[in-house]
Amino acid sequence: MTTPLTPRYPGAVSSPRDLEEAGFGWRESGEGGPAVVFLHGLGGSRLAWEPQLGAFGVCRRAVAWDQPGYGASAPLEPTTTFAGLADALARFLDLLGLDRVHFVGLSFGGMVAQHAALAHGDRLASLTLLSSSPAFGLDGTTAEAWRSARLAPLDAGRTPGDFAGEVLTAIAGPGLTPEALAAQKAAMARIGSDGLRAAIDCLVTHDTRAELHRIAVPTLVLAGALDEETPVAYAQALAGGIPGARLEVVEGAGHLLGAEAPDAVNAIVAGHLDAVEALA
Repeated sequence: MTTPLTPRYPGAVSSPRDLEEAGFGWRESGEGGPAVVFLHGLGGSRLAWEPQLGAFGVCRRAVAWDQPGYGASAPLEPTTTFAGLADALARFLDLLGLDRVHFVGLSFGGMVAQHAALAHGDRLASLTLLSSSPAFGLDGTTAEAWRSARLAPLDAGRTPGDFAGEVLTAIAGPGLTPEALAAQKAAMARIGSDGLRAAIDCLVTHDTRAELHRIAVPTLVLAGALDEETPVAYAQALAGGIPGARLEVVEGAGHLLGAEAPDAVNAIVAGHLDAVEALA
C-alpha cells in the first residue's frame, strides 16, 4: 500500500525528558499506556525521534534509547555485535520495568530490532521496521567497500558531527525541512567516533533472511519511495520474509522517514499499534 505525505496524527504533544542509569542513556515521554521503544539508525541517537516522542507520549510511554556506544550509553565489551545489542535491549527493558513492548526501528535500528525479535520475541507486542533491510549487501556492495567509504572521514580525523550535514542530506528525500535537518544533525553530533566505527563494523554482518520466518509478532514495514540507501525492494524482501507482515510505502520520502514525513509515519505506526492492542 502506498501512503501520501498528508498530516493525519493529532496535534497534541508530550514533552520528552532525558534519563541516564546503569550505563544506558535514553529520552522518553508519557507515563501511562502501552510502551513503544524507538531504535535509531547508524547516524542517529535518542534525539532523532523527537517527532515521535512528542506524539506518542500523549497516550503511551514512548522511549528512545542511545544505542550502546552512542550518546550517553556505555559501549559493549569487547565489541559491538547484533547479538550483544539484542541482549542489551532486553537488559534495557528490564531496567525500565517493561515486559511486552512495541519496537520501532529505523535502518540500523530496524536491524537491531530484527535480531531482538529473534532472540527475545517474548518481550515484543509488535514490530515496526522503517527504512531497513533483511541483510547487508543486497545490491552487491561488498563489506570492504562500504566500510572504507564510511570510515574515510573518521580516518581523516573528522567527528560524526563534522560530517553529519553532508551524510544526512545525501540520504534524505527533498521534503526534509531545514528544521528537521538541524534536529537530525544534532542527533548525529552526539555519536562518538569509536561508537560509530564499532556500529559500522557490526552493520556489515547483518543477515536475518534465513530466520525471518521465526518472527511471530504483528509486523509493519515502512519504506520511503525515494529511499536510495535502503530501496523499496529491501522492504519488500523484509515483508515477504516475515509471516503476515504488512508493507507501506510513503511517497515523496527518502531514508529518514520519521523526520521527513512525521505526520504520515506517526499515523501509520499509531494505526498499527492500535490494531495490535485491540486484539490483545
